[in-house]
Amino acid sequence: MSGRPALGGLARAWVWALLLLGLCAPSPQPAPADPCPCEESALCRPVRDSRDFEVFVFDVGGKAWKSYDWSQITTVAAFGKYDPELLCFAHSKGSRVVLKGDVPLKNIVEPTFREAWIAKQLTLAKKQYMDGINIDIEQEVEESSPEYYALTALVKETTEAFHREIEGSQVTFDVAWSPKCIDKRCYNYSGIAESCDFLFVMSYDEQSQIWTECIAAANAPYNQTLIGYESYLKMNIDPKKLVMGVPWYGYDYHCLNLSEDHVCTIPKVPFRGAPCSDAAGRQVTYKAIMQQVNSSLSGSQWNAQQQAPYYNYKVSGLEKFCNYLVAEQLYHPQKYYSAAYLPQ
Repeated sequence: MSGRPALGGLARAWVWALLLLGLCAPSPQPAPADPCPCEESALCRPVRDSRDFEVFVFDVGGKAWKSYDWSQITTVAAFGKYDPELLCFAHSKGSRVVLKGDVPLKNIVEPTFREAWIAKQLTLAKKQYMDGINIDIEQEVEESSPEYYALTALVKETTEAFHREIEGSQVTFDVAWSPKCIDKRCYNYSGIAESCDFLFVMSYDEQSQIWTECIAAANAPYNQTLIGYESYLKMNIDPKKLVMGVPWYGYDYHCLNLSEDHVCTIPKVPFRGAPCSDAAGRQVTYKAIMQQVNSSLSGSQWNAQQQAPYYNYKVSGLEKFCNYLVAEQLYHPQKYYSAAYLPQ
């Protein structure tokens, strides 16, 4: 979830009193919540109902949420500017709206910093009538390092604080498509899963580290995606604590060479130790792909090995390659995972 804007902070008011024995500073008073922005005050109350399955959506701003299928959505993670209209509408549909949480890992080793950070997030959530927080870190961590243990502690302490202060609140944590130190994120996955409500598994950007040939590949290859979930399950993580994340975008690459069998050699752009990565391409929205694919040189093609579509096109004489997913593909890994691991 890189590149999303960070949430701003809140000033805290301190009241000082002059006592006979000298100056004394009492505990800071919580910042009052903003006036309820909803037409009905009941819509400013936290959502308390739980559901058997989650449909978790990331909203990055704008008004696209007005076109969501709200009969399915359970939680919206607000990664764009706070939108009270979205909050009120989501609550009217029984859906939660949660904050984005990010913090430099080098700071959280200190317990007092964690405590202050959690208090700040709680203050903001209460002020905006929100229902929890989605922690999206994505930073490098070495196994058994101070940050490794501090991150687990941060998740545990955040969950405890939110559950205590906001009834029915939800605390979640974003993880890579596989727990095998993807992008050098060697987290305590089982400990973090135990400490929060669930993990959101980012089953996309799976070419962030390319260790073989520098060629374009699918954003979320089917078999590779399933292997990632199986790896989490082998850590004895409850399947109901894993929420599958799927992409609504593809990658567009400039081909240094495009072979007759549609193999696209891409520039070498290293990332976190790997010689090549999807950083050689650019992300393209599903809408843009659907508008371009029919007029492309190749039309929609199918990669049987990765079980993903792609197409080739030219811009100013340069050969381009775009891989993407279609709605039917998004359904297949979800169907497999649900049938294999979740109670029916």
